[in-house]
Amino acid sequence: MCRLAAITSENYFSPLENVLALETMKEGHDGSGLGLGLKDLGGPFEEFKAFPIMSGCSSKKGIQMLDDYMQGQGFQLKFNWEPRLRKVAGMEVQPKDHYFARAYDYPDNFKDQDKDQQENLLLQTRLALRKLGEVDQSLFVFSFYPDVLFMKEIGDPLVLADFWGLDDAKLTARVVLAQGRQNTNYAIYLYACHPFFIQGYCTMTNGENTAFVPIKEYLLGRKKPGYIGYNSDSEVFTHILHYSNRELKFPLTYYKDIITPLKDKEIEARPDASALKLLKKSLRPLCIDGPNCVIGFTPDGSVFVVQDSKKLRPCMVGGVKGKYAFMSETCGVDRVMPERDRSKDINPMKYDMVIISPGAQEVRVWNQLHG
Repeated sequence: MCRLAAITSENYFSPLENVLALETMKEGHDGSGLGLGLKDLGGPFEEFKAFPIMSGCSSKKGIQMLDDYMQGQGFQLKFNWEPRLRKVAGMEVQPKDHYFARAYDYPDNFKDQDKDQQENLLLQTRLALRKLGEVDQSLFVFSFYPDVLFMKEIGDPLVLADFWGLDDAKLTARVVLAQGRQNTNYAIYLYACHPFFIQGYCTMTNGENTAFVPIKEYLLGRKKPGYIGYNSDSEVFTHILHYSNRELKFPLTYYKDIITPLKDKEIEARPDASALKLLKKSLRPLCIDGPNCVIGFTPDGSVFVVQDSKKLRPCMVGGVKGKYAFMSETCGVDRVMPERDRSKDINPMKYDMVIISPGAQEVRVWNQLHG
């Protein structure tokens, strides 16, 4: 089992809040890893929101390889941030030489291109660097996108938070996703660590995706550059979200209809029944088979949670206008939002998709049966 901790807020906050929530839920995860996904960045990154940020970790050789590649491609470094690392007892792995987040300006010939062309450049750049670094694992690049930052490492989440110095309150964001566990069914590897990300879309999962192979094969058949790797059976959830919302232009709620399609009799009651029938037939290979609980965010800053319709994983959503928490356990919500009205907590069930708007201003529970 693993545990999920997501927070969305109208104000900037430290990712340490997520880590402390994970610590509260520690009986539900084995402390073998920590993945952090930050969106809408504050602190030193607040003035660089228009620039793509590359985040990852590397050896000394890897950082030189990164510098050489980016310079050769015409990217101009605007800002480089690295946490002030501490020596901490209990570290389970040899620390990397660098944990970095770097803001770049686009190459001159891309500065005036449209958003899609710029985002495709960022994706291709990330994939090229991943390929270079995977040869000897000297370089890991988790994201390259504006206003987004990821940190991942093997070890206990609280130990890693201390190692990275997350208590100094300099690194902040308005949306933070955190997962406390490394990969479940495959080799422990940083690219297998949740949350996963592609072009503004991010998800993390508690569960086991037993439909992984057919989903992976379908996605690979789309021939999309970013649909690679699959070092975790949960990475496909991010790619399904990207494919359905960005590539196919479907509403976010159709993500739920794709991964957990309704029965035919249930579809008949929906006002969009004719569309759902086509959706279910054409995208059947993307149907999941859990148990799974999936929490994610979209490019506009919306944060959501969906459940496998057959076998649920625990999840609770609670908070107040301006700040909400998505947690695997109620005690995690208690750690972040002790002052909330607990009677308004939401326990999403098999037909539910809970969506919180950017800035944590509105909570919507979308019921799949009614559409």
